[in-house]
Amino acid sequence: MTRLFLLRLLALIMALTPWTQALADDDHITIAAAADLRSVMYKVVASYQQDHPDTRIDVVYGSSGNLLTLIEEGAPFELFFSADSSYPQQLVAHGKAGGQPVPYATGHIVLWSASIDMSDVQVADLVQPRFEHVAIANPQHAPYGKRAEQALRAAGIWDALQPRMVFGNDIAQTAQFAQSGSAQVGIIAESLAMASPDQGSYVVVPPELYEPLLQSFVLTQRGQDNALAQDFTTYVQGPQARAIFEKNGFSLPDAAGQ
Repeated sequence: MTRLFLLRLLALIMALTPWTQALADDDHITIAAAADLRSVMYKVVASYQQDHPDTRIDVVYGSSGNLLTLIEEGAPFELFFSADSSYPQQLVAHGKAGGQPVPYATGHIVLWSASIDMSDVQVADLVQPRFEHVAIANPQHAPYGKRAEQALRAAGIWDALQPRMVFGNDIAQTAQFAQSGSAQVGIIAESLAMASPDQGSYVVVPPELYEPLLQSFVLTQRGQDNALAQDFTTYVQGPQARAIFEKNGFSLPDAAGQ
């Protein structure tokens, strides 16, 4: 994704978000969330709003690397939920954060197919002709794509698969490629595979093939004095939100030994 595209996206976000009002409004926040959270974050937000019905929480999804760039360019986000702890740490290092990163979950990658039974498939099997195209997220800015590359390299098939690779801008688009048939298999987030249990088939990629996907959130400079943003971070670390993450394809940091 080009810098020009990111700048255009930033302009669109700022045009659609009532950011000037939100500067002084503790009843509204906008969250930048990694694409693997599409099937989970709305559940967490809905659960929170059951006890806080007068709040407004908007969520913008994308790859963690692209969201980091948008925040550094001035996008009006109060919170950043990343799929990789390194990106919130970069925000801190660049003086754009309003606090320290907090781990909230550990993600997992899976091999998912809409048309092939994946129950006995191993990563090394992806070189077989039946997998005409293999979709992963772009490793340059998507943490799940980076872990997919690591798993393929560990299995010794990264170079062999190059002519058949299809790259998504983020893990959600990668899942769409696999679902539509543009690829026979996608290496996607378990959270997205679990979102549609009646569709497709998947098998978990052995965690020893890639670096742990410890995911963290951080308050932005914009969110550090926002009471709703601060309260929501407390809620995310509580038992109700943790239970939602655990039921939807994530391990809790403590359970993962982090």
